[in-house]
Amino acid sequence: MRTLVELWLLLAVTSYATVSEAQTPSLVSRDTFATWFREVSNAGRWGPDDSLGTLNLVTPQKRAAAARGVRAGIVVSLARPLVPGPNANAIQPLQVQFYQGRDGDTHWFLDEPTLPMHGWAFSHIDALSHTAFDGYLYNRYPDTSIDSVRGASRLGIETMRAGILTRGVLIDVPWLRGVPYLDTDAIVTTADLAAWERRTGVRVASGDVVLIRTGRGAREQAIGAWRVLTGVAGLHPNVARWLHARGVAALGGDASSEHYPSLVPGVSDPIHQLALAAMGMPLLDNLALEDLAQEAATRRQWTFLFVAAPLPVRGGSGSLINPLAVF
Repeated sequence: MRTLVELWLLLAVTSYATVSEAQTPSLVSRDTFATWFREVSNAGRWGPDDSLGTLNLVTPQKRAAAARGVRAGIVVSLARPLVPGPNANAIQPLQVQFYQGRDGDTHWFLDEPTLPMHGWAFSHIDALSHTAFDGYLYNRYPDTSIDSVRGASRLGIETMRAGILTRGVLIDVPWLRGVPYLDTDAIVTTADLAAWERRTGVRVASGDVVLIRTGRGAREQAIGAWRVLTGVAGLHPNVARWLHARGVAALGGDASSEHYPSLVPGVSDPIHQLALAAMGMPLLDNLALEDLAQEAATRRQWTFLFVAAPLPVRGGSGSLINPLAVF
């Protein structure tokens, strides 16, 4: 028989999920989106030549404090498997040509991969050069600084070659709502983030990397993979204002953090525009968050040392990545 406490917790979770679903926000007008874009813009905040954006918030003191938080030495990879072959969520399939050869008694094995840096299949980080809005990249660099021959002359992925080492925070929305995963039409709002902070006692702080789980991996395990662009749970654009107010250094998700279809008619991928082009906030897309969610729930510990470093491709718009969470 369940105790009164267990019944109360069940009622609380059920009530929260019901209220959250009932308060699904309406679409955002382009004018409102433009206002929010100006509100969260960090253009000029760190000087006219800045190329790091919100990674400036990861100070040496922040890194040292995050490293001191490691206690158990448990490491969790946040990368989805890199599997060659057809993939409905890949812009182009991962292709790997394998070679081998002999030189006397030495037997060599080599491979030559074609690495797709974007899309909805593989874990990657977006450079700040990945998107421009109304003709401008982050920090008001013109989008003419990018071309299809030389790549990005400003804000290329090589600017992040020092990597990211800071406190990571997992916001597990299905855990909060008491479900295994969010339905594809679910919207994550600032109310979810506030409720998660109240329930866990963790407050997102300046310089944190925030990872928001929608349960994509759990849904794939339950019903199989699907084409993300046809519909996926994601963030309401208003969440960007919350991230800006908290001083979040980077945002990651188990898809692209976007809700598909877009909640801003006429604006493709509004979270990308607000994060990359306005705030200068790197995005980590298609992370594998199921193992992290299990480890965090078992430990009742939602913070960890987050470590990630991109391949510093000169002029690149992003990089495949294998981020690590260390408890």
